[in-house]
Amino acid sequence: MVSRAKDSHTTNRVVRIGDDDWGDLGERAGVRNRAEVIRALIAWYLRRPGAQLPERPPPKPSA
Repeated sequence: MVSRAKDSHTTNRVVRIGDDDWGDLGERAGVRNRAEVIRALIAWYLRRPGAQLPERPPPKPSA
């Protein structure tokens, strides 16, 4: 089953991602930019014309 928020939005998809990875991605990409990073990775993986890997943030400082 898929849900749609509005006709102008894309369909919600269910993807299982571990809590640690999801949280770290939110920290590094910004909570509101996670989807943008994921879409860019998918476009690059599928070799869409003009697609590029998203810029990676600098490494986290060592503890």
